[in-house]
Amino acid sequence: PTAAGQKRPRNDGGNKVTVVLGAQWGDEGKGKVVDLWRPRQIMSGGNNTVVVDAKEYDFHLLPSGIINPKSISLIGNGVVIHLPGLFEECEKNEKKRLIVSDRAHIVVDGLQETERQAQEGKNIGTTKKGIGPAYSSKASRTGLRVCDLLGDFKDFSTKFKNLVHQYQTMYPSLVVDEEGQLKKLTEYAERLRPMVRDGVYYMYEALHGAPKNILVEGANAALLDIDFGTYPFVTSSNCTVGGACTGLGIPPLNVGDVFGVSKAYTTRVGIGAFPTEQLNATGDLLQSKGHEVGVTTGRKRRCGPTNNKVGPLIYLCLHSIALTKLDILDVLDEIKVGVAYKLNGKRIPHFPANMDVLQKVEVEYETFPGWKADTSAARKWSDLPAKAQNYIRFIENDIGVPIKWVGVGKSRECMIQMF
Repeated sequence: PTAAGQKRPRNDGGNKVTVVLGAQWGDEGKGKVVDLWRPRQIMSGGNNTVVVDAKEYDFHLLPSGIINPKSISLIGNGVVIHLPGLFEECEKNEKKRLIVSDRAHIVVDGLQETERQAQEGKNIGTTKKGIGPAYSSKASRTGLRVCDLLGDFKDFSTKFKNLVHQYQTMYPSLVVDEEGQLKKLTEYAERLRPMVRDGVYYMYEALHGAPKNILVEGANAALLDIDFGTYPFVTSSNCTVGGACTGLGIPPLNVGDVFGVSKAYTTRVGIGAFPTEQLNATGDLLQSKGHEVGVTTGRKRRCGPTNNKVGPLIYLCLHSIALTKLDILDVLDEIKVGVAYKLNGKRIPHFPANMDVLQKVEVEYETFPGWKADTSAARKWSDLPAKAQNYIRFIENDIGVPIKWVGVGKSRECMIQMF
């Protein structure tokens, strides 16, 4: 501590955090980049798959760093937690050092997207896990937080019933076994209690204590951000770099390097505008060869060429990018890259906010010859075919963000570090 009467050093801002974010519509391989970093402390969580020593780990709520026995993992206040799912995932992945923020909100069983969609006759392609209603109740100040569950259970029960009645007023067909759910929640509370900490104070200590390697793992991706994504076909939270600050209580001063993760092509789960989607043999090949099935939903991912003109790449303020799954392109005769949008024959410089407009844009492509060679054994830049190198350099120069890693397979050994 600074002695009394002495001026505090201006550069004493504490530890910096490294942030890993998705740069497309999710499923880019963020977990692999987090695992590559192997942090001592890791914050937040997301839907990711990591392969270590031929064993595949699927994560939905747990941060990917949980497989590192030396790391401490924190699920931050910005995450909404389905408790049965959390406990199931902890058992499946041999839970180690996990902390849950007491300010995180709880997803209540039964309050699911299907009720709203059935009544409104709408489908926006959600996971149907109740995440949307949880964020909705959070915004309306009627949500249930972890600290409520671990507090006076009588007060929690009243809040729970009020929330259920609120949703039943909105959706009369909704049926919830209130007493049965409350009985389960009393059991969940005791299982959860040993994991819970004041997330804000924990982050403060982590940032201002001894030097630490701290990494923030974002869920979802830029094009699913509630503000910057392809609204309304988005998630319910901010998953660009600002979400790291609000979702964990990190001052912007403490944000260091920001890494985006992008596939060497583009995929999307669910409905919504997807200008470069290929509804043809190329799209089918990418889907099958890339095993493009959602970790959380089990839905097939729509596939198409990479798209360099997605505005959120700029909003993310990325320092560098990890380009994953290059090996999936090995068999293609030619490879396209979306470089511009045209509307009514004229180029537009931005990524349209209006989805009706985005549905109408014409994509302008650059076409590259395929390298028609197996890249899965490549471990350094010089191992890659010249045509693959040209493809990577074009993407890097066109988006104006350096590519730090190139992925050519599932395991952690299949990441080529460029610098």
